[in-house]
Amino acid sequence: MNIKLSDFQEAYEMLKPVVTHTPVDYLQNFSEALDCDIYAKREDLQVVRSYKIRGAYYMIASLKEEERQRGVICASAGNHAQGVAFACNRLKVNGKIYMPVTTPKQKINQVKRHGNGWVEIILTGDTFDQSNAEAIADAENTGRSMIPPFNDAMIVKGQGTVALEMLEDLEAPLDYLFIPVGGGGLASGLGPIFWSKSSKTKLIGVEPAGAPALKRSLEAGKVVELDEIDTFTDGVAVRKVGDLTFPVCRDYLEDVVLVPEGLICQTILKLYNENAIVAEPAGALALSAVELMKNELKGKRVGVIISGGNNDITRFPDFRERALLYSRLKHYFIVRFPQRPGALKQFVVEILGPDDDIVHFEYSKKTARENGPALVGVELKRPEDFEPLVKRMKQQGFFSKYVNEKAELMEFLV
Repeated sequence: MNIKLSDFQEAYEMLKPVVTHTPVDYLQNFSEALDCDIYAKREDLQVVRSYKIRGAYYMIASLKEEERQRGVICASAGNHAQGVAFACNRLKVNGKIYMPVTTPKQKINQVKRHGNGWVEIILTGDTFDQSNAEAIADAENTGRSMIPPFNDAMIVKGQGTVALEMLEDLEAPLDYLFIPVGGGGLASGLGPIFWSKSSKTKLIGVEPAGAPALKRSLEAGKVVELDEIDTFTDGVAVRKVGDLTFPVCRDYLEDVVLVPEGLICQTILKLYNENAIVAEPAGALALSAVELMKNELKGKRVGVIISGGNNDITRFPDFRERALLYSRLKHYFIVRFPQRPGALKQFVVEILGPDDDIVHFEYSKKTARENGPALVGVELKRPEDFEPLVKRMKQQGFFSKYVNEKAELMEFLV
């Protein structure tokens, strides 16, 4: 892609009346905990609660009149769809939006609301890539303009306006900037601008561990398609980065960090409980990476993009479960209970520590057996309480299996 700085500035001027100039907030609690100064670009405060409105609106607004008359089409797991829907409504352009069947209902409802009758939603496929293939075929058949979520120069120009706002608002240069990566559109927009205007800032791409499309492509030296991905971090879960965005990411990113989904959930909960910020998994991704690199970041000025706030409150129990498992505060066991009265009481009194709590219990008495298995979930107050708990279980003959290490069993619980 050959994009000049003047192109980003042109997009910035066009978008000024449309997008929110979101603030850069100092996150004091995270800064104190991680021993660095963290500044968050709050794209969760956009009108569609994501930076995706920038690229989508800029591209649609730049279409010729005859192209607008034919309508537009896109595929998205949620945030890009909202940007397209908003643009279609505001510019009075008919749109078709393909979304994976697995898209959270909250995001689907938001697309309907922002589209306000100007868009048709088609739920198809289990992943973005499957939805995208159908959208591309539809665009070829109907002549509608395809509005891709990341792999297009116009999209990249729009996303790059995030960097122009940040550099305008920051009082001093950043040492590091953490950028969430799905297909690479945001990183491709931020990279050239920071390199030109703040060249000492190290740019770090961040992907969820379950969808490392850019990381694997960089290792291979070319764009590769992943066979499987975890769609938990739905806003950035793609099997393949863009062929246009890949070389830009390769040239401008210092490194790419993979973040476990459990750590993302920890960040979501802390942002909500301590900062009153509602971030979706993709939105909390960049901030989560700071935890993994905290030893390198001590005393540094660190920027992060909180890239999306389209979250469904019904997902919070799942976030808490994953966060507790990641922090080693929740553990599941198959426990062998002697089939005699008082066995459960013995387990509670003699096996559990004073701060341990049973949070899950499934048991069926087997009258023809000496021992009866039970699935027991225990929540701890401190990670270091785990080993003593297991030791007591083994010493008194209760221990059978540690379920957390059995992926095939954990799928039934998480």
